[in-house]
Parts: sequence; structure tokens; C-alpha cells
Amino acid sequence: MAALRYAGLDDTDSEDELPLGWEQRTTKDGWVYYANHTEEKTQWEHPKTGKRKRIAGDLPYGWEQETDENGQVYFVDHINKRTTYLDPRLAFTVDDNPTKPTNRQRYDGSTTAMEILQGRDFTGKVVVVTGANSGIAF
Repeated sequence: MAALRYAGLDDTDSEDELPLGWEQRTTKDGWVYYANHTEEKTQWEHPKTGKRKRIAGDLPYGWEQETDENGQVYFVDHINKRTTYLDPRLAFTVDDNPTKPTNRQRYDGSTTAMEILQGRDFTGKVVVVTGANSGIAF
């Protein structure tokens, strides 16, 4: 766990602690994945908890994200003048467990667009609406 200490993060005995031979990494867009160096495989789910995680928030003050000549992301700490491949935001990950609706909503010809869209967030998504003669497309 020297890499954690090097990045300014302390090792903990939490349930999220990785088994021997595992490493936690991040993608460029903030998703966390796990590398199993023993079996030379990667996976999105935590090997112990089965949870998926993502990075929450921006880099700490004084940190910058760069990409090396091999396309691998690394992080520069300008305050302490050091570089690491370990994302300093890993201490602040959040679980990404999408909740699926328990009851399936049924719609008919009298359902309004606002009833269908209520409680849904389409930020950053592309939506294709078909059926221009009725329903939401009408």
C-alpha cells in the first residue's frame, strides 16, 4: 500500500480493501475498475463487495491529470512536486448502483408527455422519439 501513502492516501481496514494482487484504477472519464495481477484480468465490480464505483468531484487543488506517451493517465501534484499513476480521488469514490424501477409503469393513448418524463433525468443522453401520430411524439 505504499502507492496509497505516496498519493497522500492512508490505508484502511474497510470492507473495500482489495485482496492481495489486486489494484484499483480509474478510466479517463472517472469510472473505477479493478486489475487482478495474479490472473491478469480486469473487472468493473469490486472483488469483495461486488459494487461498481465512480469518481466523485474534481481533482484536489494543485493536481493535474496528464496522459503519457503510451496513453496511460497519470496525475501531477504541483504542490508537493510528485507524479503518480494512482488517482488521488480514489478516496472519494461513490457507489454506482443504478436502481431499477420495481413496478413497471403502463402508458396508454391518454398518457401525457409530462407523466412519462416525470422523475427521469436525460442529461447527457440522446433520446429518439418515434410514432409521430400519437403519444409523446404527437
